[in-house]
Amino acid sequence: QVQLVESGGGLVQAGGSLRLSCAASGRSFSGYTMAWFRQAPGKEREFAAAISSGGSSTYYADSVKGRFTISRDNAKNTVYLQMNSLKPEDTAVYYCARRAGSGTYYYPSSYNYWGQGTQVTVSS
Repeated sequence: QVQLVESGGGLVQAGGSLRLSCAASGRSFSGYTMAWFRQAPGKEREFAAAISSGGSSTYYADSVKGRFTISRDNAKNTVYLQMNSLKPEDTAVYYCARRAGSGTYYYPSSYNYWGQGTQVTVSS
């Protein structure tokens, strides 16, 4: 049983920064790829970033590459998303997810545990 709880969202000015956290409870957190997805009103959920179980490999959507950094601290059962140079188009609810064990990393269907989301709003 896994529960994921996101935090750190808020309202920021364009060009600003936020750091999201995803605290995980349950077993075997360290053995799974983790990811951040985001969903804006009226749009489909889209992949933002993922990180391998040990933290050595990261993956980013083209839209966030160079601005966002995903990291994890397995000792704390926590995944982070550092978001810099934020743009209004980054406005969305951000969700933390745990990969099911296999599947394409950028497909939502590859993940079987999801948090409730945290709102990020970037003003122009």
